[in-house]
Amino acid sequence: MVHLAVGNVHELRPGEFAGRWWWGTAASAVQAEGASLADDWYRWERAGRAPSSGNGNGFGTRFAEDFALFRELGMTDHRLSINWARVVPDEGVIDRTAVDYYRGVLAAGVAAGLRIWVCLLHSAIPAWFADRGGFAGADAMDLWLEWVELVATLFGDLVGGWIPFNTPSSYALKGYLTGVFPPGHGDVGEAISVLATVYRCEFEAALRLRANGKLVYSNEALLPLYPVGDGAAEAAARLDLLVWDSWLALARQPRYAGAFDLFGFTYYYGSVVTGRGELLPYPTDQEPGPLGHVRWADGIVPVLRRLHRELPGARFVVAEVGYGGDPQADDLGRCEYLVQVLRHVAAAQDEGMRIEGVSLWTGVDNYEWLSGFDVPFGLITRERTPRRSASLVQAAILGGPVASAAREAPLR
Repeated sequence: MVHLAVGNVHELRPGEFAGRWWWGTAASAVQAEGASLADDWYRWERAGRAPSSGNGNGFGTRFAEDFALFRELGMTDHRLSINWARVVPDEGVIDRTAVDYYRGVLAAGVAAGLRIWVCLLHSAIPAWFADRGGFAGADAMDLWLEWVELVATLFGDLVGGWIPFNTPSSYALKGYLTGVFPPGHGDVGEAISVLATVYRCEFEAALRLRANGKLVYSNEALLPLYPVGDGAAEAAARLDLLVWDSWLALARQPRYAGAFDLFGFTYYYGSVVTGRGELLPYPTDQEPGPLGHVRWADGIVPVLRRLHRELPGARFVVAEVGYGGDPQADDLGRCEYLVQVLRHVAAAQDEGMRIEGVSLWTGVDNYEWLSGFDVPFGLITRERTPRRSASLVQAAILGGPVASAAREAPLR
């Protein structure tokens, strides 16, 4: 059997993960297509709060090519988002050109043999909705559910499955507590209120989308927390309530017990929590990456174990996992990270956890919000050149001689 050497630590056995779960890539509208002129992220860029997203990674014109590349790697699924502002640029106005564009994207994905999962909101919201208060507004739920019903009507025939809301806790905390995303507020009480609203929006959307006969999964941003210092245990417990208990409590309510077919989660890092509630990189003896956190593969283990404990018998999806690299470096670090993460997922599966899918962030390098295009996550470059990590993933899924070729491939 041919083995692909990965760094100095691991070896991947070609086909090692074949048949364990469905494989997907994940992306979002703003990051792959660029911001819409009608969304709040475009205003954020114009205000100098973030680099320009331009046309993202060019997916808007190269989606058919990208789908073909993903299938070549052995992917069976792809997750994307539909930009609410692009489809509804003004309240009550539907842009039929945008509808035709997204239907064309979805149809191309289906034609390529992919199951396309559609996320209804991934960070950016329409400027008109933001001006109405966004998810802090009095009519947030009503306006949101209008969008849910519209998306189901316009695109439901082409959709393989749904994700209502991407990482609600991240959305609320970045926009209303740390202020690094729109609307740029920094109020604890408002952040908690918005978080409660977006979770209700997520679960109510799931009920409606699931009624249409397509699978629905959640996507929660989860991380292990490690209190350090005086008062840190209390601070970590408060944060744990926001990251974990706020959605788990809804999942256990009778109304929402069957809202999701599968529970999905995003994992990137663990954090130290100080007595003042600060989040610092963990493990403390490792160097943070370009986004300020340690690319720590072992941190997915406590997340998997807690999910299995909190929701016994549930079906799960690793909705997003990836490695943001240095654009000037090779991606052997990404290869090693992915092998470790996937082995942890496989081990959890062997221990009885029902993990049905894994989606990697991301297929093609894209716009990384506040970091612009400076932190590549892709298996494939924006020039559509596969990296060594793409060959690794292909070998993991399909096996075969590609593994040998990948070992000799020049680093990109």
